[in-house]
Amino acid sequence: MTANNINPQFADLQQPETFTDHIQEIQRELEAKKQDKGLFKVKTANEWLEQAMTTPIPEMLFGEFWHENEICILFADSNLGKSILAVQNADSISRGQQIRGFNLEAKRQPVLYFDFELSAKQFEVRYSVKSETEKVFENHYSFDDNFKRIEINPEAEIPTEISFENYLNQSLEQCIIETQSKVLIIDNITYLKNETERSKDALPLMKYLKELKSKYSLSILALAHTPKRDLSRPITQNDLGGSKMLYNFIDSCFAIGQSNSDKSLRYIKQVKARNTAMIYDTENVVVCQLDKTFNFLSFEFLDLGAEREHLKQYSEKDRESLIEQAKELSEKKFSQRDIAKQLNISLGAVNKYLKM
Repeated sequence: MTANNINPQFADLQQPETFTDHIQEIQRELEAKKQDKGLFKVKTANEWLEQAMTTPIPEMLFGEFWHENEICILFADSNLGKSILAVQNADSISRGQQIRGFNLEAKRQPVLYFDFELSAKQFEVRYSVKSETEKVFENHYSFDDNFKRIEINPEAEIPTEISFENYLNQSLEQCIIETQSKVLIIDNITYLKNETERSKDALPLMKYLKELKSKYSLSILALAHTPKRDLSRPITQNDLGGSKMLYNFIDSCFAIGQSNSDKSLRYIKQVKARNTAMIYDTENVVVCQLDKTFNFLSFEFLDLGAEREHLKQYSEKDRESLIEQAKELSEKKFSQRDIAKQLNISLGAVNKYLKM
């Protein structure tokens, strides 16, 4: 066969070096398949290190609290500003401009913000100014077009052959594909799965998020609520509402607490980290002020401090009063969970007080 008769699609393979490379690539693929054992991939420790060397170091999206390619959870009690901080993060990443006090290493890029909490009007209230002369909002904040806010379409028809949850997941994935976004913020996680208290309910949700992360190389920040907690105690992983399966599967986690010394102050604390050391622990929380500078409601960095400076201090008299109230509610057939909610203390504290 002459050179002129060679099929163009095989032309490269006639060159010795290219053909050899091709054979070696096939051999590598076959070897890789041999290493797969059902659900598992088996490699030597050195092979894993060689693979890791080909991927870039995850960059910061919100200081040490959240890095690229992480599933991160932000949790706090109601009305402490989870959504406010999340929108501020989305605005920062979409513009490529860091929030003062928090490093941003990642490049400017699109962000998908799935808002299952606020209506468009409620969102407008936070990022505009109310007119003093008319019943309208004006001077709206100008977000970057990289910021894509997403709501549920109330007029959407759900196919009869599929559940709402599966259709929601399909629609979410479609948004990722069509926008090519690598950063997702979900406000909040309970909308994807109504029940996360039990492991059997939380596990499918976390598997789904991990599959999304791996498939599309995503960075995911999910917001979550925390049950009523004892405000005299430091925030811990046990304050994350729901099954511990949530905590076990995520890469990082941080929380917002309210300062007892000043109701306008918030502190941000690291609860879990894999890509960095635990820098912002109970002895070094980030103290911020919740403020609306003209048309943008946001967290304003103030200082670093110890968490104990912001916790509620109970006197012996306060403690005795709580014990008495807990016992009175128990006699009225209130459950321990209801007593904890009513007195704004932890379930463990209620159990302890009732034994005294």
